[in-house]
Amino acid sequence: MVKLWIVKISRPSIRLLATDIDGTLLNPQFQVSYGDLMALRRAHAAGIEIVLVTGRRHTFALPIAKQLAIDLWLISSNGAVTRSLAGETFHRDIMPAETCRRLCGSMQAFRGHTVLTFDKETKGAIVLERLDELGSSIRRWLEKNMEYIEFVVPIENALVSDPVQAMFCGTMARMSEALQALDRTGMDGDVTVLRTEYPERDLAMIDVLNAGCSKGHALKRWAAHRGYAREEVMAIGDNHNDVEMLEFAGHPVIMGNACEELRERGWTVTRGNDACGIAAAVDLALGEGTLIAGHSIVSHSIVGS
Repeated sequence: MVKLWIVKISRPSIRLLATDIDGTLLNPQFQVSYGDLMALRRAHAAGIEIVLVTGRRHTFALPIAKQLAIDLWLISSNGAVTRSLAGETFHRDIMPAETCRRLCGSMQAFRGHTVLTFDKETKGAIVLERLDELGSSIRRWLEKNMEYIEFVVPIENALVSDPVQAMFCGTMARMSEALQALDRTGMDGDVTVLRTEYPERDLAMIDVLNAGCSKGHALKRWAAHRGYAREEVMAIGDNHNDVEMLEFAGHPVIMGNACEELRERGWTVTRGNDACGIAAAVDLALGEGTLIAGHSIVSHSIVGS
């Protein structure tokens, strides 16, 4: 017979709640569920600072942040830029143009999968050589960002200033080949390589950033700036690029739809992004949730919803 232990959690002193966007805050319809929206507003009203930590560019994440209608900061581009909704910049960790030039030269076989991003809000914020190999899985992203996209051949000609990052995007199989190619570049000490995978969409993205740049480093920097100990930080994520952020947080929480790598870490698991997983995690942060068998969150506010 399987026994199930339900343990009441005493209220943790969470002062900072950091959440990923895609696959976490956004539901499968790429919207913020009403239950999650209300929960984050309730946490903010209770004095918990909310910060969105995303692989998206600041501009692309801004409409999601504004939906929350609370004062918050955005850590975007996987930790490269930390900026307020009003546009005040706290920190930038961008890649030297020469490093990016070497990277592009070493990844010749993946030209059709290469995207460079720059920290500006005009055409040329996103640069690529062509679209044909990027695949249908990111057509929605391309359509929404078309006003910022510039085509430059060769792509190195766009490196007249330091980029935020380089990204390689394509099918799971093709990006597995790209990861192997990156290993052969010998640039380990010069860059950080982060991956985000959506097997159900046969889509993988490899973000290459400045050495030491990650969501975790940026969150640690922000927490220190605000005077929060890591034990006062809760982080919520679902994918490989969230690992460093979750490792830093004293209270790491992964989504029910999280990738297998995160599930193997033994971190607390909330509901999926199709069932208001953020709201359940917020209840735990406010001391209103319960933990089942040391792993899964049950939230009183959304049970039966």
